[in-house]
Amino acid sequence: GSPDRLDDALGNHAGHMGPAAQDLAHALRRLVRGDLSGMFDAPTTVAFDPGTPMLSIDLSRLGNGTDDTALVLAMTCASAWMESALADPDGGRRWVIYDEAWRLMRHVGLLERMQSQWKLSRGLGIANLMVIHRLSDLLSAGDAGSRGRVLAEGLLADCSTRIIYRQEPDQLDAAAPLLGLTGVETQAVSALTKGRGLWKVAGRSFITQHLLHPTERDLFDTDARMSSWPN
Repeated sequence: GSPDRLDDALGNHAGHMGPAAQDLAHALRRLVRGDLSGMFDAPTTVAFDPGTPMLSIDLSRLGNGTDDTALVLAMTCASAWMESALADPDGGRRWVIYDEAWRLMRHVGLLERMQSQWKLSRGLGIANLMVIHRLSDLLSAGDAGSRGRVLAEGLLADCSTRIIYRQEPDQLDAAAPLLGLTGVETQAVSALTKGRGLWKVAGRSFITQHLLHPTERDLFDTDARMSSWPN
């Protein structure tokens, strides 16, 4: 019904629900008639099969630098699917991987869902992997002391294994205390070559060369467009 009808039904609360309902209506209108129509206003066209060996959800074309509404809504739907599958006691053990996780850091609701998976990982039979480019990506979660920033830093603190590839010197001052790097480790990280990383596992540190199988190179080649550039 219209906001006026809502006010009539609310009696003593009349005059308060109308504006709130209008805001809600405008938000929903965007989903059914605006720029997001066709994405969330009908049954899904994708069959979610938790029995597949691997399931990848590609969100690279959703959102832009200023508006992540589509990304957040898609992640909310995908997270609901995933949580249902993870709750199945016969679901086995799984990896849950968040690539380009910096895109999620700006949204408290998504961080809260990730925190829940981190905290309940053993009970759910999962191992979580979060991939970010640099530690300053955590700053996009909010100002120091904000709910988002606390959640993001908490995810890092709860990671028992940390794999750090080369970081620029201007990143290391902030990264060192967050990652618990010693002076020697900080110097080592700044000088790492391609494919070589510092692994911190259960209080021990190792410099490790990452070797890719040819099949892995084909599957995870993110530089394909650069290497195929015509002469």
